[in-house]
Parts: sequence; structure tokens; C-alpha cells
Amino acid sequence: MTTPRLEINLSKIHHNARFLVDLLGRRDISVSAVTKAVLGLPSVARELLAAGVCGLADSRLQNIQTMRHAKITAPITLIRSPMISQSVQVVENTDISLNTELDVISELSKAAHALGRTHGVLLMVELGDLREGIMPADLENVVRRTLEFPNIVLKGIGANLACRCGVVPDAANMSELSALANAIDATFGPVISIVSGGNSSNLEWVLGGADTGRINNLRLGEAVLLGCEPLHRQPIEGLYTDAITLIAEVIESKIKPSQPWGEIAETAFGEVTPPTGGGSISQAIFAMGHMDTDPEGLIPPPWIKILGSSSDHLIVDTGRSHLPIGTEITFQLNYSALIRAMSSPFVAKNPFSEETALVHQLSVSA
Repeated sequence: MTTPRLEINLSKIHHNARFLVDLLGRRDISVSAVTKAVLGLPSVARELLAAGVCGLADSRLQNIQTMRHAKITAPITLIRSPMISQSVQVVENTDISLNTELDVISELSKAAHALGRTHGVLLMVELGDLREGIMPADLENVVRRTLEFPNIVLKGIGANLACRCGVVPDAANMSELSALANAIDATFGPVISIVSGGNSSNLEWVLGGADTGRINNLRLGEAVLLGCEPLHRQPIEGLYTDAITLIAEVIESKIKPSQPWGEIAETAFGEVTPPTGGGSISQAIFAMGHMDTDPEGLIPPPWIKILGSSSDHLIVDTGRSHLPIGTEITFQLNYSALIRAMSSPFVAKNPFSEETALVHQLSVSA
């Protein structure tokens, strides 16, 4: 098969999703599976739904349209604030959208009325990470106005932490979100059915035995796809961390000096190469670079050390091993490397199930 390529193990993704659905279900928390890192790949979306998630969630309308065109009819939430210019498409393709601006909700209302349908809105609250969110003091007024819009159904409130400033979900901010939900219901009646506490970074808080209060939903992507939590990038016990891997091919393998020579200036990406010891090394180059992934987010086998990268090349020290030309090596990825590789048209995507892989192995050996 061509390289570089992402090997997407659907069976392992199914396991990770099922594990988290069951684990959080014991706390009465549902899982919305976030598909943005796999660009709404229908085979992954179907596997997530088969694993029992309550619905799908994505930040890009194009990914959602990909899933809809693949005849996926499950509930889908748009988890980035809608653009007014896409109001009609948002209502056509999604069941719920996360919102912070009344002007946007007004346009969604008009689009829903024109299309003869209703659209669900979940209001995002600012709890300190300073990305999207309504300031808590303003929430009551926004709720009041939202309830007045025709063809709009207020589904609940939510929050997002740890994405911009790294603010950790904890007892204080999650309790505040629960209290806000209670206050809204006390003022307007029981209008809040969903309290979406956040993303994969909330898992440490939940699994630590916290009082989860009104929180009854999490939007999970990284934990399902990569098997780790985003706060410290530690593996989550019971999950696969290699459900998605990146395969690259060796195009040069030579003994070379470890030090460059000549006058040193900035590299192609504005860096300055620092001195690194002396002597010669066994150096290999893979046909993969910044146009394919985030090289800093790659995790090579332990005997390989990444030395640097350019647009098209990943340069490594292979230690005592010599890699023949054409050798394929498997890299694990962090979230940044995954989304860059999925977004690159130069990286092949190979979704497969364990059963498919077994059939392939048997056919090759026959």
C-alpha cells in the first residue's frame, strides 16, 4: 500500500468508545463522539454509533455533510459556533449547534422557519479558558431571548475547557456549570435537558470519583481515537493507544556526520539547528514532512530518534540499526499529528477492522 498512510483500526476505536460509554454510563453521563479529527470518516462514524454513543459531534460543517451524504442519520451536533453565512446548511444537516451569539441564533431561527423544522441550541458558558462562551452573568438574558425565537429549541448549556489556556475541569468550575443549570430551570421552568461538561480533558475529573452534579454529557474525541487524556497526554487504562497509527517509508539510509557544516542560518521553517554532539550516525529519511503531519507530534519506536524535518522529509537517527530503502516504520501520533495527517491529501487513509486484517493476512499467506 502507498505511504505515508494512516492505519485506522476500527475494532480498536469501537472498543475505546464502548469502554468509555459503559464507564461514563455508570455516572449517568452520555458520550457524544467527536469526529473532527477523522474528518467525519463514515466508517469511523458508524463504528462509534455501533459502540453506543448517543450521537456524533463535529466542528466542521463539511465533515458533517460527508457523514450525511453517507446516509448517516444519527443525531449530529455542530460543536463550533455556527457561521451566519452557513445558517441554512447548519439547520439542514445538524440537530443541535453550540451557540454564544444571539445574532447567530436569530439567523438559525429564520433558516429553521424557512425549512419548516426546528433546530436545537446548546448555549456555551465561559468558565475561564477564554475560548467561546457566554459570561455567566449574561446567561439568564441569553436564555430568555433564546426561548423567544421561533423554531429554536433550547436543549441545554455546556462548557469547554483546556483547549485555549489549558484550564483544568475541576470541582469548582463544573459545580458552577451545574449551579447555572439549576438557576435557569428555577427561573424558566425545566428547560435544561443537556448539561455538556466538556471534552476528553474532563475524564480525569469524572473518573476521579467527583460529584458530577447536573453534568450528563461529554464530547469525546481524543480519548476515543488515541486512548489518552489531553491534560497530561497519559494513556487511559483499558483503552488502546494505537487505534490510529501513521506508516512512513524510508527513502534514504546512510552513515552521515551528526553535525552540519558551513554557515548556519534559519531552516525552511524558521528554526536554527543547534549543535548536537559529534561523530557519525546511522541516518534515515522518511518520505513524510510538515505537508503530511506535525512532526513534533510523532512518537517513533524507542530505538529511533527524530532529528528534524522539512516540508517533505523526516530525518531520524536509527541508532545501531540500518534501515533498508523501502522499509516501512509505524509511528504513533498525538492529537496535533493526527489532525494534520488526516487533513493532508498526501496521506492515505486505510480504515480496517480486525476481521478484515485477518482475511488479508490469510490471503497473503495462502
